[in-house]
Amino acid sequence: MDILDKIVIQKRKEVALKKQLIPYQQLEASVLFNRTNVSLSNALRTSKSGIIAEFKRRSPSKSIINQDATIQDVAVGYQKAGVCGMSVLTDGHFFGGSLDDLLIARSALSLPLLRKEFIIDEYQIIEAKAHGADVILLIAAILTRKEIQDFSELAVELQMEVLLEVHNEDELNHALMPGLQMIGVNNRDLKTFQVSLDTSRLLASKIPSDFVKVSESGISNTKAIGALRQEGYQGFLIGENFMVTQDPGKNAAQFIKELES
Repeated sequence: MDILDKIVIQKRKEVALKKQLIPYQQLEASVLFNRTNVSLSNALRTSKSGIIAEFKRRSPSKSIINQDATIQDVAVGYQKAGVCGMSVLTDGHFFGGSLDDLLIARSALSLPLLRKEFIIDEYQIIEAKAHGADVILLIAAILTRKEIQDFSELAVELQMEVLLEVHNEDELNHALMPGLQMIGVNNRDLKTFQVSLDTSRLLASKIPSDFVKVSESGISNTKAIGALRQEGYQGFLIGENFMVTQDPGKNAAQFIKELES
């Protein structure tokens, strides 16, 4: 059993428990549930940087990344830096995140906000909406085609966008369908946690041009972004490169300044 299998098993237990504790009606009564969402795909199409900056405290592959940074400070720093959007990891068991992080980030910024989560149930999409997310992540490796379709349709109904994450051509072919706005290619294999930007390069030409292409993970310098732009990528999700520093927002600002110079 690999780490992704373990995460999904844990996630099913968590969602089953949450459904008993917090009913759908309570989530739908949230003051944020009827807010007007901000489009990440539109922002990426017009952005000079295309940076989606991520907040995460730890990961199964790197253990502790940054336990000292506060979500409030990082969110404000990212917005000041001029990032295109922010990604917040809400998994607690493996990544040290929470839905409270999402709420705090929402209160601190006006940028598009992505809930980075292992979504296996529609309940989590309702949660995301109720906590201020504009975008949800769907991971092709853990979902059936029917689930991707159903979850995408629910997101659209809630006026949210979908970033569909793939790791190889089989997942891409299995998951592509109308209703998706963005295709994210994760350069980190979630089964082995090995990272290679070649994953994005190999899949670039296979992603139809009407989708916004996003490269995720393993991006540590502006040169890599320049090369990925040549392949048609408009979005670049960066987490650890910023979060391992004492001031992620300041580091993001320096990175974007170098990128745009």
